[in-house]
Amino acid sequence: MQVTSLGIKEDFIASKKHHGGPDQAIYVYGKADYDWWSIELGRELAGGTFGENLTISELESAQFNIGDRLVIGKVILEITAPRIPCSTLAARMGDPEFVKRYRRAERPGLYCRVMQAGLVTKGDDVKIERYEKDTISVIQVFRDYYDKKKSAETIRNHLNAPIAIRVRTALEEELQKINNKRP
Repeated sequence: MQVTSLGIKEDFIASKKHHGGPDQAIYVYGKADYDWWSIELGRELAGGTFGENLTISELESAQFNIGDRLVIGKVILEITAPRIPCSTLAARMGDPEFVKRYRRAERPGLYCRVMQAGLVTKGDDVKIERYEKDTISVIQVFRDYYDKKKSAETIRNHLNAPIAIRVRTALEEELQKINNKRP
């Protein structure tokens, strides 16, 4: 697969309002997460079921932080956000309650920006480079998304990390509302 700054060259993105772009160019899901879902659902799931561009063996998305990097050959991906489930995923899974189930499972997968483009082939080794500066875990971003009364401190913790622009914009708007309410 040819990875470009905007994702996989041949990939189709249905909703560019919510998916894709330079900060969500690649969506990664882990084989370990697939294995968990197969047990949970009582059936095997084919790769791509969750809409990912890339499935990585041994990867569990909840174990990563915003800013961590996945190095696959010459390709470098930087984690920017968790996936927030939507009705499209529920429809794909044939379960109107799947969004709630996905949320409870806390296996969101990883949106990534492409720091270095190149070719990725099946079986390539994946190296992990942990982000060394202020950051927040992917799972905490996922959990906090559902908290409609986040504190200003929580929001600032998110904004300190190299988080996706869509997420950053929403958080900045939330912070502005909090600041406007202060006397």
